[in-house]
Amino acid sequence: MFINSGLNKFFNYMPMPKDLPESMIKLMGALMAISWLMPLIGVAEIIGGVLFIIPKFRALGAIIIFPVLIGVLLTNIIYLPSGLPIALILLAIELWVIIENRENICQ
Repeated sequence: MFINSGLNKFFNYMPMPKDLPESMIKLMGALMAISWLMPLIGVAEIIGGVLFIIPKFRALGAIIIFPVLIGVLLTNIIYLPSGLPIALILLAIELWVIIENRENICQ
């Protein structure tokens, strides 16, 4: 999911939904006005997603994706509550992976 989202930030192959609230459209416009921010998030999503797939580097991928996921969660809480169930499921998976790999992280 994160690899796909990161690639979309570079290639824009997924259209924006037509029924987004005005506040969400303004937020996306503000984020895109910072020219380096979306490519940085895209790179973090791609690298974190690829590392998450590889068992040896799963903890590192989870740590890289964590700040992006917190941003997704806060955005869904504030602007788009309909996406909150998916964000909470992703957060639960993320926390599970971090807890399961805490020995590797805390060395």
